[in-house]
Amino acid sequence: MRGAGVVRSLTVVAAGATALLGGMAPAGASGAHSGPHTSYMRPLSAHASHGHGPGGGGSNNLSYHGGVGGIGVETAPKVYLVLWGSQWNNNDPSGEAAIVESFLNGVGGSSWLSSVTQYCQGVATGTVTCGTSGQHAGNPSGIFGGVWADNASAAPSRPSQSNLAGEATRAAAHFGNLTADSNATVQYVVATATGNNASGFGTQYCAWHSSTASTYGNIAYTNLPYITDAGASCGANFNGLGPNAGITIVGGHELAETITDQFPSGGWLDGSGAENGDKCAWISSGQGASANTKLSTGTFPVQSLWSNAFNNGAGGCVP
Repeated sequence: MRGAGVVRSLTVVAAGATALLGGMAPAGASGAHSGPHTSYMRPLSAHASHGHGPGGGGSNNLSYHGGVGGIGVETAPKVYLVLWGSQWNNNDPSGEAAIVESFLNGVGGSSWLSSVTQYCQGVATGTVTCGTSGQHAGNPSGIFGGVWADNASAAPSRPSQSNLAGEATRAAAHFGNLTADSNATVQYVVATATGNNASGFGTQYCAWHSSTASTYGNIAYTNLPYITDAGASCGANFNGLGPNAGITIVGGHELAETITDQFPSGGWLDGSGAENGDKCAWISSGQGASANTKLSTGTFPVQSLWSNAFNNGAGGCVP
């Protein structure tokens, strides 16, 4: 791969999509904006073959896309982790559950996540710099809301997007988020066990985030596969950061993107649809290269995130 490369965001319509990726449209598909959009993180191999420049072309900095129901960012973000299915029981060879939980428990309030607070909602579509206007994305120290081991029965062995959306909705009920207001600044990370990931994992995506309508309002959620199942394609030993590096590189990517684009694609994206994580994915050297970050709960590999404010407003990837 090229050291300064970044990955292009793929936001596609889930409704009416083909069976590829378990009910999602294939990478690069498009259609009428009649259903929830899904934003994919490409695996390393797919990223390298595309070789896009910042944001894949178009306007370099991110701009506001008007929100969905007035919501574009998470102003007081809260993230919940769901370990879905009995397949997790005594079956976590890489220790991913503990790694993800520790990362989420320490990432709130960190300097690594601080760049998200420059982005906001309640401003005009096309806004690039919020200043003191609007309601800004948050980076609170208590970002982690808890973990649910939903392991009484097996999850689907190859869950579809509708399966994952349904689990996110059940998680909202489990955690007592029963209204649209209570889900307006919340995200659910649905983690599947080793060998039980949705189709396309490791070849077409490493993870993705989307949203679903429910009786509890719109729900933002992430499909987080068992990352080490994909090996180097999704970050194992990337930049010499160890065999488990991809777990938090990918998990952090989706966390930050959901904070700044809660219901894709109403939040902050560049001219080609790339989010703040996409524009800085899989950088191996120079400004914004993936590296370890120290949190209160340990040291974790992360990628950099795009900041419009960096370099006197020219923008760039910041650790």
